[in-house]
Amino acid sequence: MTQVSKVTHVIYDVDGLLLDTERFYTQAYQIIAARFGKVYDWSLKAKTIGMKSLDSARIITEALGLPLTPEQWLETRKSLLEELFPKAEPLPGAVHLTRHFHECGIPQAVATSSDRRYFDIKTSRHKDWFSIFDCIVSGDDHGVGEGKPAPDIFLLAATRLGAQPRACLVFEDAPAGVQAAKAAGMRVVAVPDLNLDARALGDADSILRSLEEFDPGAWSLPPFPTRESP
Repeated sequence: MTQVSKVTHVIYDVDGLLLDTERFYTQAYQIIAARFGKVYDWSLKAKTIGMKSLDSARIITEALGLPLTPEQWLETRKSLLEELFPKAEPLPGAVHLTRHFHECGIPQAVATSSDRRYFDIKTSRHKDWFSIFDCIVSGDDHGVGEGKPAPDIFLLAATRLGAQPRACLVFEDAPAGVQAAKAAGMRVVAVPDLNLDARALGDADSILRSLEEFDPGAWSLPPFPTRESP
């Protein structure tokens, strides 16, 4: 792996990357689609995963031919998601990796397309963990113009971290997020859902099956402590 500059800051997506919440979206959307005799599946989810809520709602309502405006879709899903999100659990390796970097003094940010209200619900049982991040940028942040795949959210996160984009490493699970990170001039490690065609993440610098596979030393970041043999 050729490094063009040293990685000094790390930025993470949340849904499907740090927290196991993508399945909640899928569950809620399948319920709503079924009410209209439609099927919401991964072929459609793959086109919208990682996007701002309103952007994805436009694509979904049009693709399914629903008698709902994008705004009505978002309102319809509200109660379902609010019931499911508090159950969110960390994905494998997420807590270990982020706490390791925190202990090593590596500045970290969250850059999620989710609006702040939903982010707060998802993280309601994990406030201690998410307190280690130096900044949180949500999709409805006033400083975010266009949503992913535009680079705006990652550039804003870098600015708030005081970092140059080229010094940032992004962790993403979605094609739109990978595109956004690359458009921002950052390097990106993709950890996609197993249902997603990895070819959609072709621009990623590395593709992993889990955050547990990430090797900080390969990126000149502080390696994990070596465990002593008993």
